[in-house]
Amino acid sequence: MSLKQNAIEIVKTLQRHGYKAFFAGGCVRDMVMGRASSDYDIATNALPQMVINLFEKTIPVGVQFGVVIVVNEGCQYEVATFRTEGSYSDGRHPDYVAFGTPEDDVRRRDFTINGLLYDPVRDEILDYVGGRADISGGIIRAIGNPFDRFAEDKLRMMRAVRFASCFRFAIHEDTEKAIIQLAQTIHVVSAERIRVELEKILTGANPHTGIEQLDHLCLLKEILPEVTDMKGVRQPENFHPEGDVFVHTLLCLSKSVNPSWTLAMGVLLHDIGKTVTFTESDRIRFNLHEKVGADMAAKIFSLSVLKLQAGCLHLPCM
Repeated sequence: MSLKQNAIEIVKTLQRHGYKAFFAGGCVRDMVMGRASSDYDIATNALPQMVINLFEKTIPVGVQFGVVIVVNEGCQYEVATFRTEGSYSDGRHPDYVAFGTPEDDVRRRDFTINGLLYDPVRDEILDYVGGRADISGGIIRAIGNPFDRFAEDKLRMMRAVRFASCFRFAIHEDTEKAIIQLAQTIHVVSAERIRVELEKILTGANPHTGIEQLDHLCLLKEILPEVTDMKGVRQPENFHPEGDVFVHTLLCLSKSVNPSWTLAMGVLLHDIGKTVTFTESDRIRFNLHEKVGADMAAKIFSLSVLKLQAGCLHLPCM
């Protein structure tokens, strides 16, 4: 059976035993948008132990949060009990979880486009937060008060940028204002999680738009100030009629098609050395900017979360 059909069978099993069960989150969003999904999450009113009892192979990855992995034909599916959550003292995990209704469960999620539930048996979408309207309108909007949603998990600020750039959506004004005001708090998030989200932005669709959005929302100067320093650094117009180093870098990113993480970071950082080697005599020059840039990039990777998964970074000279 297909990935989706396996997920439907899990829903059918839960419903057959008297429980409510729906597809939840990104897979429903993708279905509404006509996109393929690589994973299917399921939300239910069955408690974790009930889920464990119903299925032959399960992994209790987060029972305390109501989450169990069900393994069906070698594929893993997250099955989570409808829940509400308390405050997030650590900026990532709720201080407590209480099981609730489908609507409760949706209202604790991040964005309206990810707040849809779908019953594949009845072919019915449950939309408590206007997710379908925002998909139709191309809007990334936090569910409820955006300050509350970002207080729960600061990484959601970067996720907003990822969804906006990937789908070519606009970020809602209130959500955007909240991100700008809270941008400095992104450092609460672990370095590893920031790196993973940045990788998704840079290796996904429209990475140049993602970097531009990170800059506009004041997040880029927090996670990669070396890149924001490229803004306003002039270049010889006969070689670079497109504009300054930042504009040039965005243009290079816009030409990337399914880049690897290494290549994407190479493109992003290939000219960071120009910010500190700029001179103007007979003409604008950036003497040894490629060597200086390589050293700067090495320092970024050694001191930050942005370490490459394999190999060294060799910056192309563009």
